[in-house]
Amino acid sequence: MHRFIPKSVVCLREGYTTRRVASDVVAGLSVAVIALPLAMALGIASIPAGVAEDLRSLHPWLTPPAMGLYTAVVAGFLISLVGGSRVLIGGPTGAFIVIVFSIAERHGYAGLATATFMAGVMLIIMGVARLGAMIKFIPYPVTTGFTTGIAVVIAASQVREFLGLTITDAEGALASLPAEFVPKVRTLVVNLHSINWSATAVGVGALGGLILLRRFLPRAPGALVVVVLSAVAARALGLDVATIGGRFGDLPRTLPLPHLPWGGSSGISLDLVRSLIPEAATIALLAGVESLLAAVVADGMTGQRHKSDCELVGQGVANIGSAMFFGIPATGAIARTVANIKAGGRTPLAGIAHAVFLLLFMLALAPLAKEIPLAALSAVLLMVCWNMAEIDHFRSILRTPRGDVAVLLTTFALTVFVDLTVAVGVGLVLAALLFMKRMAEVANISAVTREFANDADARERDGGRPIKPPSGVEVFEIDGPFFFGVADRLKDTLAMFERPPRAFVLVMERVPHIDATGIHALEELHAKCRRGGTALFLVGVHAQPHVAFARSGLDLLIGVENLFGTLPDALAECEKRSPSPRPG
Repeated sequence: MHRFIPKSVVCLREGYTTRRVASDVVAGLSVAVIALPLAMALGIASIPAGVAEDLRSLHPWLTPPAMGLYTAVVAGFLISLVGGSRVLIGGPTGAFIVIVFSIAERHGYAGLATATFMAGVMLIIMGVARLGAMIKFIPYPVTTGFTTGIAVVIAASQVREFLGLTITDAEGALASLPAEFVPKVRTLVVNLHSINWSATAVGVGALGGLILLRRFLPRAPGALVVVVLSAVAARALGLDVATIGGRFGDLPRTLPLPHLPWGGSSGISLDLVRSLIPEAATIALLAGVESLLAAVVADGMTGQRHKSDCELVGQGVANIGSAMFFGIPATGAIARTVANIKAGGRTPLAGIAHAVFLLLFMLALAPLAKEIPLAALSAVLLMVCWNMAEIDHFRSILRTPRGDVAVLLTTFALTVFVDLTVAVGVGLVLAALLFMKRMAEVANISAVTREFANDADARERDGGRPIKPPSGVEVFEIDGPFFFGVADRLKDTLAMFERPPRAFVLVMERVPHIDATGIHALEELHAKCRRGGTALFLVGVHAQPHVAFARSGLDLLIGVENLFGTLPDALAECEKRSPSPRPG
């Protein structure tokens, strides 16, 4: 069970010094300063306007920015407390915006909270099942494709607040932005005439400030600096811009009481759970992938090693906790994790301190935070989108083999134009098919009888032992895993001969693995040999294929006396058999 002991417990056993505690607390404060505006921006971007109105009717303090803060506090605390990394910082991230927005729009808050809870349970199951290492096998073109696609979708959704547009329908009534990408872009273009130049000035100024701070003061908390300066400038100049307080009201100054996500007297709806399984699985997959990628990056910077299975369990607990405190899905955040390491954080105490400081900020600064312009928060998210897009990595994959390019572009296009859940599923299937195709190309079934045309070839092949197949004996070799992508090649092997050979020797010395389809192909080959009066011999069967033969009964079907360790032994047996042997 050592793989499931949280790093917080490991570090506690190692002991803390006053210097280490001070360093981690300072790092936690630095990350909290970065996370404060980001959590509110991510919460606002994740919740549709209609759902936000419904939430406010239930609880005056239950607003999108508050949900982002709740997630950062609760999930960030739990990820550091029970996770498998020393320095990972958790909370809401941009990767979830698209899927969270879609779920909330279709199923309301109850559906979103239930899906988050379900994803937490799935993550715990994945961790207990020790699938942490398997998640790392998700191909890079898939992760890059949907990450860049998410960045494009988020950027499009921020244009409204960045430019201060007033969205109206055909009759001139106020309306919301469509969820689909193409209708959203069309609606933005149609409503460009309603641009608010004051909001645009604030947004452009905030974005320019973020770029300059990143260029000249990379260690400064850029997001906090620009939102504070934007709020001060908008208030001092009397600019007509939308603010957090004007749109959502006052921010809460305390955490809510925990609750069951589905709530209500009727309890959980099984139909709702069934309908949310794909979305919950997508949340769990994204949370697992992003958190483990962030943990790998952190390991490279600190020289430590995270526990992938423990981290998945920690992510699951954090998402369950977030759902119970009116939060949204959470995962490990690469940017905040890197900031934590650079600030001196080396143990989970830094992440715990980051959550505590965020709670203190929420208690003390809520009246001031409501003055932040929404255009400034949109600028913060646009910078997040630029970082997520990883344009250089996207371009580099475009120079790779065409199969990988196809996976990348398909995943990207489906993320933007269809749905993230569909994009991830199709991307993984395409990547798997591409892998199987490549494995099938590597594996080969070839005739080696011609190699024995003279004694020189025979000696070179068998380390000096002269071997030569008797007349009427055909020798074939399988090179590589014998799975369903290759098995079809064996079915027509005997058909290439005008007359069936009296013996067929199949060398399997280079076959490390065989699956059910490969076994079935051998069964069909044995049947064809029996019908043609051909003796079938297998040579050099390795451990895994041998076990598979025994479990399926193929060894008894072919006959254990027809399995040989070396090719010379099999050919010697062919010499002993009569010219017209009866199948063994």
